[in-house]
Amino acid sequence: MFGHRPKNKKFKYQYRYYDPKKEQSRRERIKIKRPYKKTHQGRSVLIYALGLAMVIYIMYLL
Repeated sequence: MFGHRPKNKKFKYQYRYYDPKKEQSRRERIKIKRPYKKTHQGRSVLIYALGLAMVIYIMYLL
């Protein structure tokens, strides 16, 4: 009951059709290059939060 418990077998698997150089070039081609940073997303969240706070404040006053 508390004796030896078998563990999963570990093995090395070599991919048949994997080429690291080809994979790296594919990833670089797929990578999206943005000319500008995504700063507008942070502002929109802030605007929504302020709007929600205003609505809650108005409801509190009524």
